[in-house]
Amino acid sequence: MRIDRAGAMDDSKSPVAEEVATTEPAAWKRIAQAVVSIVVVVGIFVGVMPQIADYSEVWAMIRSLSWLESTSLGLVAVWNLATYWFVLAAALPGLRLREAAVVNQSSTAVSNSLPGGGAIGVAVALAMLTSWGFRIASIARSALVTGIWNNFVKLGMPVVALALLAFEGGITIARLTAAVIGLAVLFGAILVFGLILKSESLAQSIGAGLGRIVSKLKGIFHKAPVLGWDERAAGFRADTIGLLRHRWLSLTVATVVSHVSLYVVLLVTLRHVGVAQQDLSWIQVLAAFAFVRLVSALPITPGGVGVVELGYAAALTIGMNDLMSAQVVAAILVFRVITYALPIPLGAASYVIWRRNRTWRMTEAERNVLAGDAYAVHG
Repeated sequence: MRIDRAGAMDDSKSPVAEEVATTEPAAWKRIAQAVVSIVVVVGIFVGVMPQIADYSEVWAMIRSLSWLESTSLGLVAVWNLATYWFVLAAALPGLRLREAAVVNQSSTAVSNSLPGGGAIGVAVALAMLTSWGFRIASIARSALVTGIWNNFVKLGMPVVALALLAFEGGITIARLTAAVIGLAVLFGAILVFGLILKSESLAQSIGAGLGRIVSKLKGIFHKAPVLGWDERAAGFRADTIGLLRHRWLSLTVATVVSHVSLYVVLLVTLRHVGVAQQDLSWIQVLAAFAFVRLVSALPITPGGVGVVELGYAAALTIGMNDLMSAQVVAAILVFRVITYALPIPLGAASYVIWRRNRTWRMTEAERNVLAGDAYAVHG
């Protein structure tokens, strides 16, 4: 999930609210991020990508897409967007699907279009959800849980891809190393998460330990240490147990479907542009997708623009001739337009809907009645 309504109980003074309020970077940091982003994007698209494929050939292949292929790609892309609405609805009891669509598209559009847009996207989502009667504590819990589940899937997909590549005979030392590291991180993350949920004392100990680590890292940059992570971990445990007891299956299924749907968009785009199964198998595409998703987690540019395209091009054009490389790059650019650029106008429209539609706005009591679940009321 990428949130100001007066009178939202006293959550505006909670640690979560204070932390959200401090996530907005200073003006000079935004300028620096913008400059770095522009340099990286220009360097990739002007200096590197033309070495992989000729843009004139790439454009010719994009123009050769039929109306049927273009329409089917649009439908698959819209479905991919819609799948994440189910993730948000599962993680935030009482959130209706149409509300999930509006908040997700609006915050995603901000995150994709502005340097440092992630923090602004959080603020947009916070404003929308609190205006609809959700408590900040419930919103924070939802964001943490969806983030954890997304990272579990991101870490798990390279492992699955490696296993499939083993049957296809496509394992390399680099892929094996990356998969082993991913598997170790995944098991470690699951272990820590399980220990936090096991008991309150363990949750406090882990929270305190993580807080000390983060404080030391912040100390290197002369930043103030973090405080109260032991109590926050205990509070997170208490809130999350109720949610996961009722929603773990729907949350897991929705998260997996969301990630797989994005992969399907990439695969369908490659096939429509003319990259056949014998040229690039669906398993090879899955492996490239899984590893690039891990790399794109680093917020170098808004939405990973430039970095993601280069990652896919480097992973998918290995050993290909100029014509095939142009086909692959054409597919990558179309894929990125419909998955990265398409949410921006949709997000702008969603923001207008939120500003003008007052019928969804309600008090916390009204929202709790709509949610109906006791664990949602007290989360």
